[in-house]
Amino acid sequence: MFKKVASFSDGSGGLSRKAQAALSFELKETFKLKDVLQKVGIPESSYHYHIKMMKKENPDQELEVSIQSIFEENNGNYGYSRIKLELKNRGVKVNHKKVQRIMNELGLKGDKFRLKSRKYSSYKGTTGTVAMNRINRRFHTNVCYQKLTTDITEFKCSDGVKLYLNPIMDMFNGEILSYGTSKHPTLELAFKPLEEALEIVKESKFRTTVHSDQGWHYQHNKWVKTLKEYRFNTVSIPAN
Repeated sequence: MFKKVASFSDGSGGLSRKAQAALSFELKETFKLKDVLQKVGIPESSYHYHIKMMKKENPDQELEVSIQSIFEENNGNYGYSRIKLELKNRGVKVNHKKVQRIMNELGLKGDKFRLKSRKYSSYKGTTGTVAMNRINRRFHTNVCYQKLTTDITEFKCSDGVKLYLNPIMDMFNGEILSYGTSKHPTLELAFKPLEEALEIVKESKFRTTVHSDQGWHYQHNKWVKTLKEYRFNTVSIPAN
C-alpha cells in the first residue's frame, strides 16, 4: 500500500484531490476504504465527489481501474480473456471486446514474454500403430467428453529457448481438460496430460474418441495400449 501511494506522488509528496480519489478507488479493492482514505489523506465527502465527477468525464473509469488492478495483481501475465473472467468473478459483467479495447488504450499487454508459436511437426512416418481417420472433419459434438483432441505446439521465447505445450481439449465446448509443458517434445509430454484427462472422462456414459495428428507420440505402444485399456477410440487427423 505504501509503495502504491508513493507511485502517485509528483515528487514533492503532494497529490491533487482527483489523484487522491483515483488512488483510493484502486486501493479499496484490496483494503478497507476507511483505512485507505485515512492513509491517502482525503475526506470521504471529497472522495465520493471526485469519483462521481470522474465517472461523468469517463463512464469507463471504474472499469479501467479494475482492469488495471487485475493486470498488476497478476504481474502483467493476464490477457483480456482471463481479465474478463476475473471481472465476472467480481460481479462485473462486460463484453470481452470492451475489455480488449480498454487494455489496448491503457497499453496493457498480456504477452509479457512475446512467445512465437507454431505447430510442432513430429515425424509422421509409421513408427507404431497408425489409427484410422474416424473423425473425417466432423469436429463438432453435442456430447460432453465424446470427442477429445490433442496436439503439441512449439513456442520460441525471446531468449531463444523452445518450450512445448500439449493440451487435451474437449471438442464439445473447447474446455482444456489437461495440459503439459516441457522443454523437449518427449513421450511424457504427450502421455501425462492423457492420464489426467482419462481420469476426468472415465465415468462418461458415451465412448470417447481421442483425435491427434498421429505423430510418433500417438503411434507409440504405450499411448495405444492405454487407450485400449480404457476402451477409448484413437483416430488420426490428416495434416492440411
